[in-house]
Amino acid sequence: MMTQVSSARIIPGVWFNSPFGRVLVLLGMLLVSNLALPAQSGTARLAQGIEKFDARKYPEAIQDLKAAQPQLTKLADYVAYYLASANAELKDFAQVRKDLTPFRNQTAPSPLEGRATVLAAKAATETGSAAEAIALLREHYEEIPQPAGDFELAEAYRESDDLAQAAAYYQRVYYLYPLTEFAVLASRASEELRASMGVAYPPPMPGQMLERGSRLLSAREYVKARGEFSALVSILGGAEREIASVRIGAADYLQRKTEQAYSYLRALEVTSPEADAERLYYIAECARRLNEDGAMLSAIEKMARQYPSSPWRLKALLSAGNRFLLANQPESYEPLYRACYEYFPAAVEAPYCHWKVTWQAYLRRRDDAGPLLREQVVRYPATASVSGALYFLGRLAEAAKDFRSARVYYDRNAEKYPGYYYGILSSERLAQPAIARALPDESALAFLRTISFPERTAPSSYVPAAAASRRIERFRLLNEAGLSKLAEAELRFGAKIDGQPHVLAMELARAAEAPHQGLRNMKSLAPDYLALPHAAAPGTFWELLFPLPFRSELVRLSSASNLDPDIVAGLIRQESEFNPTVISRANAYGLTQIVPSTGRQLARKAGIKPFRTSMLFQPSTNLRLGTTYLRSLYDQYGGKWEETLAAYNAGMSRVKEWSTWGDFREPAEFVETIPFTETRDYVQSVLRNAAAYRRIYGAKLSAVEIAPVVKIQKVAVVKTAPVKRPARKSKRTLRRS
Repeated sequence: MMTQVSSARIIPGVWFNSPFGRVLVLLGMLLVSNLALPAQSGTARLAQGIEKFDARKYPEAIQDLKAAQPQLTKLADYVAYYLASANAELKDFAQVRKDLTPFRNQTAPSPLEGRATVLAAKAATETGSAAEAIALLREHYEEIPQPAGDFELAEAYRESDDLAQAAAYYQRVYYLYPLTEFAVLASRASEELRASMGVAYPPPMPGQMLERGSRLLSAREYVKARGEFSALVSILGGAEREIASVRIGAADYLQRKTEQAYSYLRALEVTSPEADAERLYYIAECARRLNEDGAMLSAIEKMARQYPSSPWRLKALLSAGNRFLLANQPESYEPLYRACYEYFPAAVEAPYCHWKVTWQAYLRRRDDAGPLLREQVVRYPATASVSGALYFLGRLAEAAKDFRSARVYYDRNAEKYPGYYYGILSSERLAQPAIARALPDESALAFLRTISFPERTAPSSYVPAAAASRRIERFRLLNEAGLSKLAEAELRFGAKIDGQPHVLAMELARAAEAPHQGLRNMKSLAPDYLALPHAAAPGTFWELLFPLPFRSELVRLSSASNLDPDIVAGLIRQESEFNPTVISRANAYGLTQIVPSTGRQLARKAGIKPFRTSMLFQPSTNLRLGTTYLRSLYDQYGGKWEETLAAYNAGMSRVKEWSTWGDFREPAEFVETIPFTETRDYVQSVLRNAAAYRRIYGAKLSAVEIAPVVKIQKVAVVKTAPVKRPARKSKRTLRRS
């Protein structure tokens, strides 16, 4: 007989401990839990699914992704790709094909499309449709990521019994992508095919075999590359064998075993023109490094006689020219640079070489300076050197009292290159009364009409169009899920194919966690910003490109050192992009990039005790020490910003030497004479940055006037500890970027 329980007579402890009571309590807790916790959003489930996929928890990832699928129709491709990837790991390739359906029905391109194509091809191969996989991969070959695409092509050809094609694609993977995991897989598969095919196995092409070693050289895997070339010498013949022999010496040279390489290459006998030209190039490079200029020039002269059109001769001419440029020996470097652009007019190095010859003519006040400047404009209208050529054409015209022609050159420079160093200088010259009053010269105008300047069209609108709006919406959903890398890739993909890169750049920059990240995003997605007129873009666009974090400290400490805050802001933008915790490859720290030894000496003078290197990450401390040092340099150079900034970048001893290299009539002549591209560009960039800050922020920032140079306590010890490591004496450093 069951007894009726009255709630009024329940004894709490007895009721809870009864089976009936425990069941009721658990049901109640479950009900309360479901009421208190709302269902997870689609973006949260997507993020969890991807996190579990990365952790190789594939069944759990599939569960989360399936839950996200109906909620994320606008990100259907992301859900589909990761669902398919998880099922591929579980070898359920029939399901993979179903998962990828959204990619077949999408109306707009997806950044995952190439990867999804490779995955779809793999699924087709695994489910017995290798022919479909081959057709899919070949149809979308330009879009698929490599070497994954070539590896899947090889797998599909192997499955369809086209073993020769399979071998060819395995070889592509192995030889062209030597440091990838696919190269290891391709090597194993190739060996299996070699064993099964016997004499029918197609041998790899000698060029591919050489390319593997060359790519190892490019990746600075010099020991592996040397081993690769040594092995090739024993199996190749003819010219390819000789090239492999030469590259053994190249590997030694690049490994800085210069004397060993020099001895080996001089003793090496080759008959192939291509191999011998490369051998002579590395002989010249070894001689250059060993300071044997006569031997270097002898090798180059031999190349001129025997292999005048070889690309190795071009490399040798440029390297030797740069060597003599650093030594300020124009009589030696001019013939070398002239040979560069005369024998190799289509080479990317030709504008640089022509400009070096042109600049020397201008600096020495030679009669051929004007014709060479005009030739620079005519030959290379799409290069940045044209801005300098136009400016100095204007200066030549001014010197001849031809203000009408000067105005034409300055007008065009300011119009085409408004944010460039020489474009800004041209705008300043246009304000001179004699030029401002002058009417444009017709002959100068006629000359410029013949020039095919690159067409740069400013964005017509900064309001997102339909395609950009869709990208931005997807970007925000991915960001909401915490998938910041995928979100960034979405906008970068959209910037390439949808148009409006400037609009997407602003969206990406605004979403950045820090100003320096936003600045980098802007520079990468809107790289043409220096050619945009200021009025062509909204204020936010410019503020994202020229941010001002730490503004109050920057102005206060600039004022304390009696420095123009625009210059200080321009310097920080160039040094650290306003990242307070950055450490450079030269071991320089923080906003103004101070090396610890210099920071310690500056801190001692400033009474900052005790000093710790980590203090350079503090914006206020770094700005205090950096502005103190900058003011010290500014005073030592008599208030000349060009020399001051050059010393900040490359050291005072170099600036002292460079200042003797010409009778400079204006600061721009000193700047253009700086032989290190890194330092020359640095000085120009800081000054053009300062002009941008002055234009964008106006009186809000530039509240401090530079006082006349006054003597303050100098940091004498710092002279031997420059803030920046000297620029490398390399071709990359010397070449105008």
